[in-house]
Amino acid sequence: MSVQLLGQKPARAAPGVTLQDGITLQLGRVHEGCGPARRSFAMWLAGQMQGPVLWISPAWEPGQLNPDGIMPFADPARFIFVRPTRAEDLLWCMEEALRSGAIPLIVGDLPGAPGLTPVRRMHLAAEQGGTMGRAPLGLLLTPGDGGAQGIETRWHMAATHQGEARRWTLTRRRARALPPARWTATQIKPRAGLQLDQIAAVD
Repeated sequence: MSVQLLGQKPARAAPGVTLQDGITLQLGRVHEGCGPARRSFAMWLAGQMQGPVLWISPAWEPGQLNPDGIMPFADPARFIFVRPTRAEDLLWCMEEALRSGAIPLIVGDLPGAPGLTPVRRMHLAAEQGGTMGRAPLGLLLTPGDGGAQGIETRWHMAATHQGEARRWTLTRRRARALPPARWTATQIKPRAGLQLDQIAAVD
């Protein structure tokens, strides 16, 4: 039973992007997507939001997003690509984009997980960006099992396609107030989001 003090207003949930019940990414914060299908997770998130998407990735990486791969999730015309030539500029670009508040979703496609200090700086930048209007959302994409320190949530996504069925396993590995969880994510039709079915608890 909860107790509310006299004259105290009930707490309101922080605004976020809800992908499905139990899966909400809070705005004004930085989250992490990892695993072999982390870019699919980012494009799914983009498809559930409106406005432009800023995609920051290193210029020296040979693999870049193809519009044909974006199409099933979102309109490729919404994507703005920035390709810094220096490693130190990757996080700087993301921080400045979050601080501007001009773009709803900023994705940093990184070669490795950043440390605690730059993530804290990005959280602060996202909060400052929210003073200009609706707060932006930051998503760090990191290889393998991820490991960025100080992030709000961590999501791991891997493809489990079967024949013509486009299917993934989505795992919530870290969240401040929620336990780990796992879902099967199935794409019924393009641009319709993903259908989620929880499959097991995660220890």
